[in-house]
Amino acid sequence: MSTPERPFASYHLWSLIAPAEGQQRWHCQMRRGFIKARQHEPQVKALLKNVSPSQSVGLLAQRGVYEFHYNPRLLKVANGVEKVAELLKLSESSDEVRQRVIQILKNYYSSPMLADKRILLLTRGDEGFPKAIAIKKENYSFRLYATMDCVFIERDTSLESISNLRTLHILDFKTGKSPFDQRQALVYLLAARYLYPEYEAVASFYNLESDKKSELIAISNHELDNVENELADIAQKHQEDMSRFHEESQIFSMIFPPNPGYHCRFCPFKSICKFSSVTVARL
Repeated sequence: MSTPERPFASYHLWSLIAPAEGQQRWHCQMRRGFIKARQHEPQVKALLKNVSPSQSVGLLAQRGVYEFHYNPRLLKVANGVEKVAELLKLSESSDEVRQRVIQILKNYYSSPMLADKRILLLTRGDEGFPKAIAIKKENYSFRLYATMDCVFIERDTSLESISNLRTLHILDFKTGKSPFDQRQALVYLLAARYLYPEYEAVASFYNLESDKKSELIAISNHELDNVENELADIAQKHQEDMSRFHEESQIFSMIFPPNPGYHCRFCPFKSICKFSSVTVARL
C-alpha cells in the first residue's frame, strides 16, 4: 500500500471532517474514508466518476460564464446563448440538465455581472487541482489547495469602507439549492493572503440559477491566522487518520466511523457501504 501524502488542507477536506453549521446530524466520517482513503479501489473509483445532474449543471454553468468572457462578443450578439450552448454541447446532456443550464445562460446573458470587472482569474471549472500553496510556520507545515471560480478587482465605491486600497473580490458560483458555507470563503481569503498579498480581499457567493447573492465576507489578519491554525489542525488530523489506515486498513470503520440514517439514501457510496441504512421499500 502506498505511503500517504504530506499534510494538506482545503475547503473540501474541511467539509468532510467537520459538518457545516446545523448539519451535524447528517455528517458521516466514513464518506471521507471512501473519498480520501479508498479512492483507488475499483468500486469506489467507479462511484467517484459518477456525475449527478446537479453536478453537471454546476460544471456547465461555470463553463458557460467562462465562455461568455473568453469571447465577450457572445454577450453582444443576438444568438449568444445559442452559441455558448453549442460550445457546451448541451444537446448531449439530459433534458433536465439542458433546460436548467439554458436558463442559467439566458439569465447571465441578460445581466452579466462580470461585464465591467477587471478579471484576474476566471476558471472553466474543469482544470483540476490548482497549484498547492506551501504554508510553513514554526509549529506546522501543510499544503493549501483553493480552487477559486473567479477573482476580480472591485471598483465599487461602496467598498471604500472596507479598505482604502484596491479590493480583490473572490467570487464563488453556485447553482441549485447549494447553501453558502462561509468556511469556503475563509479558505479563499487565506489563499488570497499568499497569492495576492498586495490587495485587501473580500469574498462572496453568487447563485447563477436563483440570482441569490451572499453578503461580502471580509475578516482581519488575526482572524485569518485563526483560520490558518484550524486548517493546520485539519491537515494534521487527516494525515494521522490516513497513516493509521495505511497501517491498519482492517479497522476502516473505526478510523472513519459511520453515521447511518435517512441521509444514507443521498450518499454516493450507499451501494457498497455495509453501514448504509438505505432499504428497499416493499410494495
